[in-house]
Amino acid sequence: MFKGFRDFIFRGNVVDLAVAVIIGAAFNAIVSSLVADVLNPLIAATVGKPDFSKVIWYVGGGEIKVGNFFNAAISFLIVALVVYLFIVLPMNALQARLKKPDAAPTTKNCPECLSEIPLAARRCAHCAQPVA
Repeated sequence: MFKGFRDFIFRGNVVDLAVAVIIGAAFNAIVSSLVADVLNPLIAATVGKPDFSKVIWYVGGGEIKVGNFFNAAISFLIVALVVYLFIVLPMNALQARLKKPDAAPTTKNCPECLSEIPLAARRCAHCAQPVA
């Protein structure tokens, strides 16, 4: 039982996934800081609000913190853009470059019985008809 678990854990994709989660968490901190410390002050300089997190709608007796949602949405869009530009596009280009072309066909169809026969065959193995 433990041998199977060990093999599962040390399989390459599980370790890669663990590394990706750790790097993603660190990257999330960087993006959150970028939004809070760089983009929000730039927006505040043009719009006048000091921070999106201060944007709150009061409905009845409750608060709807729209600004926090805007901050999270901006952070998500930045992370999605970076993942697309630096992971998805390069991987698609690499896979397209490494894709092997389709191999040349090695068989042909018999015109009489429509079974597959080798390209070099002069007679069909199934119906014994001559094949040009």
